[in-house]
Amino acid sequence: MREDIKAAVLRIEGTNCEEESHLAFKRLGARAEKVHLKQLLSKDVPEEEKRSLHEYDILMIPGGFSAGDYIRAGAIFGARLKSALGEELKDFVEQGKPVLGVCNGFQILVEIGLLPAVHETMSEVPKAALETNDSNKFECRPSILRVEDNSNCVFTREYEKEEKIVFPSAHKEGKFVLDRDISLEELEQNDQIVFRYTAPEHKDPEYPWNPNGSLDHIAGICNPEGNVLGLMPHPERVFYSHTLPDWTRSEAARGDGKPIFESVLNYVEENF
Repeated sequence: MREDIKAAVLRIEGTNCEEESHLAFKRLGARAEKVHLKQLLSKDVPEEEKRSLHEYDILMIPGGFSAGDYIRAGAIFGARLKSALGEELKDFVEQGKPVLGVCNGFQILVEIGLLPAVHETMSEVPKAALETNDSNKFECRPSILRVEDNSNCVFTREYEKEEKIVFPSAHKEGKFVLDRDISLEELEQNDQIVFRYTAPEHKDPEYPWNPNGSLDHIAGICNPEGNVLGLMPHPERVFYSHTLPDWTRSEAARGDGKPIFESVLNYVEENF
């Protein structure tokens, strides 16, 4: 039952998208909870506020600037998470439970090795990176994305293949690049590329349509099993159609980001 699904939206100091993310799950009938990392670590919190990762069916790491993005984006949050909960996270993913990382959350999933995860569930060291945008500045703009022909990702089942959607981008370090041990061809073969930046009228997505210079215009990837998704633009900010930039000209019945949350909740209902 939808009301029995528990979604944890994980936060620490500096995350700033937890409220919209929490509401996206809550509006669709799930039992969403904003959970501080200290609650999962049982550290400096009252007994009644302690939580276990395995209490939840879905984990989301939202956007923001966790720990001020010192060192590099997502590095501190990722280090804290992996050092204390690495094995639990790996087990969570191997059970087939979904993990979603948006913007800073994507950076964190790459830092801890849950993405791209081509050869193992969680790599010991990062095998990709989200580097500084080619513009060398913070980019905040609507981004047109194309849903790739990906039948495996549990977060995109409510989209049409090749559908064009609009999510807002808001990042300075969003340029996706791969480690030399992993090739773009491997991601393609594994059906791991979920979203690409595109442009109106099917033109090549040069800047600003690709806001960061990401490899092969990649905006989001999943693991080979399809239950871990990371993407840079923000679906939680376009849950409703009236938050799209052209909403006065749109006849859309729902926001372009809503199917992300519908898809994963449907997956959990069917499988757990």
